[in-house]
Amino acid sequence: MAYGVRTMVRNQAKNSDTIGGLARAAGVGVETVRYYQRRGLLPEPARPPGEVRRYGDEDVKRLKFIRSAQAAGFTLAEISELLELDASDDRARARELARARVAALDAKIAELEQARDALAGLARACASKRGGPCPILGAFEPK
Repeated sequence: MAYGVRTMVRNQAKNSDTIGGLARAAGVGVETVRYYQRRGLLPEPARPPGEVRRYGDEDVKRLKFIRSAQAAGFTLAEISELLELDASDDRARARELARARVAALDAKIAELEQARDALAGLARACASKRGGPCPILGAFEPK
């Protein structure tokens, strides 16, 4: 095998990996990769006869995109749409999805702030109350 061909084969192997390598590169489990494939979020490469499927850098980027979008709170359906929008360059729809996500996050933040304030108030009441049950415990008892 000539040196140039050997180098090319080695580089191809470096730029392609098994499903396990893909999962490690993106910080997820193999079952997560398979789940995204079943949901149509991540393409499943062809499997050459007698070999394993190979994934490349684009697959790693796509998987990391999916994980980042999930961390931002997008649903898998919304992520699927975002991936399609990326191919069509529909910025207006992408902005619309992002604005809706921001609004949902703002609502969740307000809810969490309200819960934090209520719990902080209960903690102060518990610290200042002498005798009897702690107000924190009473607040979570079924009515």
